[in-house]
Amino acid sequence: MIETRKVVKVHGTTTVLHGVDVQIPAGQLTAIIGPNGAGKSTLLALVSRLAPITSGTASVAGLDVGKTASDALAKVMAILRQDNQSALRLTVRDLVGFGRFPHSKGRMTGEDLRHVDEALAFLQLEPLADRFLDELSGGQRQRAYIAMVLCQDTPYILLDEPLNNLDMAHAVSMMRLLRRMVDERGKTVVVVLHDINFASCYADHILAMKDGRVAYEGSPLQVVQDAVLSSLYGLEVSVHEVKGQRLCHYFA
Repeated sequence: MIETRKVVKVHGTTTVLHGVDVQIPAGQLTAIIGPNGAGKSTLLALVSRLAPITSGTASVAGLDVGKTASDALAKVMAILRQDNQSALRLTVRDLVGFGRFPHSKGRMTGEDLRHVDEALAFLQLEPLADRFLDELSGGQRQRAYIAMVLCQDTPYILLDEPLNNLDMAHAVSMMRLLRRMVDERGKTVVVVLHDINFASCYADHILAMKDGRVAYEGSPLQVVQDAVLSSLYGLEVSVHEVKGQRLCHYFA
């Protein structure tokens, strides 16, 4: 489980998070949704120790994020940020291999190479393994970064807007892969999403944030409702059931 208690984040004179208390269940796919500036990415950054917590505590699998050694934490939790581009000219295989650093410390063993091969296969990247990242499409590069995170082989995986710059087909493919990570690999996946419909169709648990606070939390059935989403985003949202899925209309 990922848990935060009274987490506050202050940037200068601006309070970005206001005493956030959350319990994100293990073994599920949790989607964090909400309008721009709600604090979604900030919460993920604090939980993954990419940024310091002003006050309060966060823990992952019982480990206090603020007190646990970095190498120990890296074996429990992997994070993919929005700005995941590399300035180095790497092949896909090289990039994925970086995911093993917490285990190999730069000295790859046969076990590490096995994990690399498994991650490439899981993300269907084997034909592209020896291609350079700058030779790939945006969707292919995104899959390569996800493979790097998977190769780290942590029980908890945190992804900040992994659907950025993906077209519909690649976005659907990505969400299916994340769903498989949970169902087939037993991972706990936490993903920041802007598309409510992807959260509704693929998540087990939804955390809805607004103005630096948790506004709503629960299953898609509980959160994906007209009144909840209309209040969250400040516009009229209507929810319709299509083929057993709750989908949102908000364009009119």
